[in-house]
Amino acid sequence: MSDLDLKGRGILVTRAAHQADGLVERIQTGQGRAIRFPALEILACEQPGPVRDLLQRNWDVIIFVSPNAVIHALKLLAGNRLQATLGAVGQATAAVLRQSGYSIDLLPADRYDSEGLLMLAPLQEMTGKKVLIVRGEGGRALLGEGLQARGAEVGYAEVYRRVRPAVDPDPLLAQWREQIDLVTATSIEIMENLITLVGEPGWPLLQHTPLLVISERMLRHAESRGFQTILLAAGANDDAIMSAIQNWVECTS
Repeated sequence: MSDLDLKGRGILVTRAAHQADGLVERIQTGQGRAIRFPALEILACEQPGPVRDLLQRNWDVIIFVSPNAVIHALKLLAGNRLQATLGAVGQATAAVLRQSGYSIDLLPADRYDSEGLLMLAPLQEMTGKKVLIVRGEGGRALLGEGLQARGAEVGYAEVYRRVRPAVDPDPLLAQWREQIDLVTATSIEIMENLITLVGEPGWPLLQHTPLLVISERMLRHAESRGFQTILLAAGANDDAIMSAIQNWVECTS
C-alpha cells in the first residue's frame, strides 16, 4: 500500500505505547499525521508464579486471545516450550506466535474473535479435552463458556493487566479541532478509557470526530455510546486499519 495518500489528515492513535509504532509509521509514510495518545497500558500480572504453573501443565489446546497474551506468556515460560495444539484469535496474535517458532493449528479464516474460533470444526466436540485460554485479567467469558458447553475443561492463564494510563488530556483537547480528523480504537476498553480520559469537557469533541473500530461488536458499542460517525475496518491489523483510513480519506476529500 505504498501509494497511500492520507492528505495530511490527523489520525489519533490510541493503542498502548509499545504497540503503536507500526501504525504510526504507516500513517506518516502515507502522508498523514499520527497523533499518539495511548488510552491503554499493559502491565505484567502481579502474581506470576501461579500463572507460570498453569502454562506448564499438560493441556490439549492452548488458545491465545491477543499478541499481548503471547508476549507475556512466553516471558513467564522463560524459554520452556509449549506442547499442545495452539490457537490464536487473530492474525496479529498468530504472527507473534510464529515469530517465536510456533505453528498455529487453530485460526479463524474470516472472523477474528471468540465467535470465529468457536466456529472452527476441531472445536465442536470437546468432551474430555483440557483447554487453556491465555488472556489478560478480566477477559471476555464467551470463548471459555462456549468450550465448556461442548464438554471441555477450561482454565485461564491471565498473564497481563490492562490499566487506564494516568495522562493529562488538556494538551490534546486544546489542539483537537485543528489537529484531530479521525480517532482509531482497537478495543472496547480503549474506547471506554478514551471517553473517561477526555472527560466531560472533551466528550463533545470526541463524539463528533469520526471513530474507526475493528469489529462489529465494537461498532455496536460505539453506537450505544453516542458516537456520530463510525468507520469499520476489516480487522485489527495495520493493513486493514490503513485500508479503512484510506477509504475514508477518499470519501471525504
